[in-house]
Amino acid sequence: MIRWRRGEVVRIRREWPGAVELDVTTEDGSARALAYPALVGRPEPGDVVLLNTTALAMGLGTGGYAMVVALPDRLPEDPQGPGHLVKARYTPLQTTVLGADEQDSPFHEVLREADSLDGMPVIVADLHSALPAILCGLYGSRPPGRAAGAAPAGREGGEPAIPRVAYVMLDGGALPAWFSMSCARLREAGWLNGVVTVGQSFGGDVEAVTSHTGLLAARHVLGADVAIVTQGPGNLGTGTRWGFSGVSAGEAVNAAAVLRGRPVAALRISEGDLRERHIGLSHHSLTAYGRVALAPAQVVVPELPGDFGRRVAEQSQPLAVRHELVRVPVEGLHEELRGCPVRLSTMGRGLDEDLAYFLASAAAGRHAASLLS
Repeated sequence: MIRWRRGEVVRIRREWPGAVELDVTTEDGSARALAYPALVGRPEPGDVVLLNTTALAMGLGTGGYAMVVALPDRLPEDPQGPGHLVKARYTPLQTTVLGADEQDSPFHEVLREADSLDGMPVIVADLHSALPAILCGLYGSRPPGRAAGAAPAGREGGEPAIPRVAYVMLDGGALPAWFSMSCARLREAGWLNGVVTVGQSFGGDVEAVTSHTGLLAARHVLGADVAIVTQGPGNLGTGTRWGFSGVSAGEAVNAAAVLRGRPVAALRISEGDLRERHIGLSHHSLTAYGRVALAPAQVVVPELPGDFGRRVAEQSQPLAVRHELVRVPVEGLHEELRGCPVRLSTMGRGLDEDLAYFLASAAAGRHAASLLS
């Protein structure tokens, strides 16, 4: 089940908050590896590392790294401080974090009584790659120029305040939020005010037990005006109707609705994916929103041009049985997407290789912005 190797660190390739990318040598040759210093300590050139090479051997596109499990000759010091939530439970790298909703948290009293999102828009999407595109549509021509975490402020000339946005990361993909370079870059650019990791995922600015307390923490701890909910990087699918991790999108709609938020569903649409089940409107969206989501949401249908746009509109119609279909124009969104502070990519396809996918995500952000006015 696990392929184990010993290796030696040759050099540090690059790093971002929470993660260090390395070149290592093993008995199989050279490899690219990833370490999370908060879990294993910080590797340095010359260190011996114990590696899990399973994802590397499988050639996974998202997670094709040898993962550093330990620095056996230089173990990190024992952690200090509060925290009783155990995540990645009963795995070799189970980790203890301070949950916003646990008794030792300064936010425990707030979250113990919290029961409403106060009508906050909650944008739900299938894939992690939708996150930056949603933000492009949400911010439009006025992306934030402030440091992450700063309070929103109105622009000159009476323009409305820039919304505070929190990302709630589900545990269907990567468990460590540190794996997402997009999250790190979006935080640095001030496009995200915080990351909330829920379920078995960890490493966010705020930790929570469930998607429900994660949404409440986004609103009442981070002060978010809008929450975006997706799984972490590394979607898992089997080519069956129910066997994909994106079913969690439907469950997120239910959580947002029961907490009196305003669920906004982003559709997974593609012109570039050659698999029949994903051409046009993906079966993932039809299943997650049409079968799993029992509460009504506003489902954003982008007004795409030509026969493809008509195909998507027709494919979306079954969702109208339970949800409100909202047609959103996409004019100007291509330009907004080109200004994104991170590289847009989904399943190895960039902006121009699968424009419809990113336009659909950005359209959901555009609609959520209209709910704030």
